[in-house]
Amino acid sequence: MDETILKKIKSLPPLDDTILKIQRICTDKNSSLNDLVKVVESDPMLTANILKSSNSPLYGFSREIKNISHAISLFGMATVRGFALSSAIKQSMKINLTPYNITNGRFLEISTYQSALMFNWYTKVDRSLLDILLPASFLMEVGKVVLANVLMDKNTFEPFLAKIKTIRTLEELSVLERETHGITSEEVTAKIFEQWNLEAELGEAIRFSSNASNAPSAIAPLARPLHVVKTTVNVFDQLSLTSTQNATALLDTYGFGLELFNEAAQKVTA
Repeated sequence: MDETILKKIKSLPPLDDTILKIQRICTDKNSSLNDLVKVVESDPMLTANILKSSNSPLYGFSREIKNISHAISLFGMATVRGFALSSAIKQSMKINLTPYNITNGRFLEISTYQSALMFNWYTKVDRSLLDILLPASFLMEVGKVVLANVLMDKNTFEPFLAKIKTIRTLEELSVLERETHGITSEEVTAKIFEQWNLEAELGEAIRFSSNASNAPSAIAPLARPLHVVKTTVNVFDQLSLTSTQNATALLDTYGFGLELFNEAAQKVTA
């Protein structure tokens, strides 16, 4: 791995106190929804960001969500934790995805689509896994920010950008990232989570989110749905006919039913 990447990761600011409190509450089985409400409401900016995200039409709620208590009751702790971590990353990292041939706005949309698709799908499949799957789906692409920043800082992004324009699959992208940096963006994300002392399952699930077939047996139930969601929504395609067909093939490979996934995809595209 390029030493510059490791330095970038180590130079990231620590998660602020509010996020750390949210993290502790969401991983403590004895904590309550009210505990989480109090912490989030103590941070007006975070409250505003979560309410804005909660009211996205991607989730399809018929009424406006006006307070954090309402948001948590509808989404659960895992989703609100994902909103909070996503908000923290936007504030702590310089985002410039030029090397990946996407705008900052499109990059943030991709993360939103991935999380909305996972929420709408896995709420009906296995809610017990959402504690990991929701934060992971919000943050799957964070490693690309670090790799893009390294290329921009060195002013060596043009060859990478030229190659990005010629590939269309996640497998080809992983090969390009490894050839360029000695590491994939998923592996960078896992190292960022290690730096922030987030639970190992979260980083490992993302590490294998583009090659879930190789995931250890304990991580596979998490990596497989992430792989499906990333195949459907990624830097090349967002819920296109091609990406949805590719996801359908994965659903069959991993033994998922098609109906619930299609319902979730239709809800997001609507």
